[in-house]
Amino acid sequence: MKVAGERGFEAPREAVWRVLNDPAAMAATMPGVESFDVQDDRHWRANVKIPLGLGTLGMTMNMEKTEEREPEFASLAIKGNGVGAILSMTTAFNLSEDGGGTKMDWEADVRIAGPVGSMGQRVLQPIVNQQVQQVLAALDEQVRNAAGGPTREPGDAGAGGSGSAGADPPSSDGPPTHAKDVDDYGEPAESTPEAEPETGTSGADEGISPLAPETYEADPEGPTTSTEN
Repeated sequence: MKVAGERGFEAPREAVWRVLNDPAAMAATMPGVESFDVQDDRHWRANVKIPLGLGTLGMTMNMEKTEEREPEFASLAIKGNGVGAILSMTTAFNLSEDGGGTKMDWEADVRIAGPVGSMGQRVLQPIVNQQVQQVLAALDEQVRNAAGGPTREPGDAGAGGSGSAGADPPSSDGPPTHAKDVDDYGEPAESTPEAEPETGTSGADEGISPLAPETYEADPEGPTTSTEN
């Protein structure tokens, strides 16, 4: 599946570029990161836990910077391996000056093989979109820090949270929250759907658990025994 979008930052392009090319800053934007190792300036490795509908999927992800043109363009190739899934992803971004800030155009092509991939795009697309929005929200925070802007306190809404950033929790006695007080994280990611296969069934339809490839049987409905008078 392919996703793409754009993001605006109230920071110079050089500040955004530094964050996007800082492994430590990028590790802080990835949800579910358990460890992050920098092998060299072009190769990184992360152990992450990706939330799925039936639990979480542990995966080791190897990232390689395949191209860069400072301070405007870079691309990454990411390969991940986990129990029941093999991930292959390419992603790229382009930075352009936008008044006193920066506009980032980004795109990603995500492919998942194995039992998890057999869940189908209708199931995986919302999961991918949620992960993308969490990464972008966390990236916005990292750019604010790099540019010397205001940061959120621990009690404020973070990446993937709800409520207005930098605001106190709502109170029934306080004034209502206005739309202008809420951070705008840009337009939602656009996706390009891939055609579903015309024949065959997904792993979920066939009774295959994405986290355990073996076939399982659904619990029978109703009582399994009967009694007679």
